[in-house]
Amino acid sequence: MMQDKIDLHSAITALSCSLDLVGIDEIKHGKRVAIMAHHIAGELHWPESERLSILHAGMLHDCGVAQIREHRQLTETLEWNGAEAHAERGADYLSACPLLAHLAPEVRYHHTRWEQLLQLPLDQRTRLRANLLYLADRIDVLQVPYLNSEQILTAAPGIVLRLQALSGTLFAPELLTAFARIADSQAFWLAMEPDYLDEDLRSLGEHIAPVALDYTAQRELARLFSRVVDAKSPYTELHSERVALVARQLAEDFGINGQELEQVEIAGLLHDIGKLRVSEDIIDKPGQLTSNERASMQRHSYDTYRILQRVFANSKIPVWAGFHHENLRGEGYPFKSSGAAQDLECRIISVADIFQALAQTRPYRESMALDDILDDLRHRVKVGELDASVVDKLAEHADAYYQLACGN
Repeated sequence: MMQDKIDLHSAITALSCSLDLVGIDEIKHGKRVAIMAHHIAGELHWPESERLSILHAGMLHDCGVAQIREHRQLTETLEWNGAEAHAERGADYLSACPLLAHLAPEVRYHHTRWEQLLQLPLDQRTRLRANLLYLADRIDVLQVPYLNSEQILTAAPGIVLRLQALSGTLFAPELLTAFARIADSQAFWLAMEPDYLDEDLRSLGEHIAPVALDYTAQRELARLFSRVVDAKSPYTELHSERVALVARQLAEDFGINGQELEQVEIAGLLHDIGKLRVSEDIIDKPGQLTSNERASMQRHSYDTYRILQRVFANSKIPVWAGFHHENLRGEGYPFKSSGAAQDLECRIISVADIFQALAQTRPYRESMALDDILDDLRHRVKVGELDASVVDKLAEHADAYYQLACGN
């Protein structure tokens, strides 16, 4: 039923912001890779459709990276032996999303040497697209120390020479030749500054017509990003997927249907997207968090709200997802909203999130038995945090909800 007009280019751009959160040391890596790949493709006179799709592939090429420590390994050296794992994960995530499955092959091989690509049973288009992502990715690794400074202009010739020395081994000669031609322009490098980058991405999307995405397409797009988030820690595997299932069933039991029901499920899938900024060392910490660690954790729901505003501007999804750590007393975060300001759907997702988290093993405790979880939820109702009607509705069919939460 859900058939909203969504600007897919803007949605990919906005959702790539969540991937950028992983790069605490240097953000917007995906966007820089995308713009550089788009420029090099233009220099090679690729058709506009190919340039647009390589732009989108560039923004999503690191969707297999959720952990900050892995991101650091990938951005510290030109080659890293462990790079293959995230390329495989990213291709797997994209393959499962029909809307973006066509980008999976080049993402799968975006850390594969050109000389190895030539030995693989791939078509030449896939080889070139994968290698172009690899080249743009490595250009960015070399330019990062000089970003947002005029020093990039003095460093640029050295970057070009270093990469040209890898012609035929790491990179396709024709890609390096095109890169060298456009890299001679100062504009190529100066366009990487954050404000200019965002302007250029908006400008590129101005002439792309919005497309109507049905519920299935929107859900699969949301599921792609939920898988990235949940991969941050073995303790959160499938958390978002199961919160979405619990929340959808609760909403249905309350008589919510149609588009609102579908939006509840998507909000459940994406409620933790802002958590990509949070270090996995904090998420996996077995003991009590420090005040700074708690602050880092608490900002994730606000980041979720802001990212989803860019994708689902005309729906309640950003609010329903971004309010999942609010409580009825107005003592939650990040908005400190009281019960009067919270839709029923917000309260449902809040209960679903807590219920699933308690059913799941976490670094600081084992999975809780159903009776203990219900006692915990009822205590939260008693102290004025959770909605009694939502907890009562869950308790009516507690065994079925527990199976949804545990994946049984």
